[in-house]
Amino acid sequence: MRVHLGSDHAGLELKDHLLNWLIDAGHEVVDHGPFVYDALDDYPVFCLRAAEGVAAERAEGLDSLGVVIGGSGNGEQIAANKVAGIRSALVWSEETATLAREHNDANVISVGGRMHTVEEMTRFIELFLATPFPGDERHVRRINQLSVYETEGLLPELPASALQGTVGDAGDEDA
Repeated sequence: MRVHLGSDHAGLELKDHLLNWLIDAGHEVVDHGPFVYDALDDYPVFCLRAAEGVAAERAEGLDSLGVVIGGSGNGEQIAANKVAGIRSALVWSEETATLAREHNDANVISVGGRMHTVEEMTRFIELFLATPFPGDERHVRRINQLSVYETEGLLPELPASALQGTVGDAGDEDA
């Protein structure tokens, strides 16, 4: 599998570790940087490129995934999610790593380099890469709602349960 990596200075140590670990595990890695420590670098520069790489390859039918890394992982996840076709999840445990794939078909994960040990984060990434999306109908339906909103700007219809008791409802005699 091809895995795209991007980080900022706070994620550089983990990114460099992952580069070698992923290659040793048989993955093809695309490193979008940074390549040297710079305390003033900006995570969008590298994380947007990693997400763009994943999105472009998935549009071509490839099963590429991505990992973006920062101090907390929050900004990096936000950056990745700005790229059309990307579903990036912030992962902070083994369970969130697997659920990102099983429930959300996430194609990029974000981890906080200052939040966990290198060993913990490596395990999160290992689980993310190994977990398939099972395609349960309810998850596919939800992902499709997000995709329609992303491409067409159409909000999903409200369910009947969300419409009960609203002002102007047929059962509201004061309306």
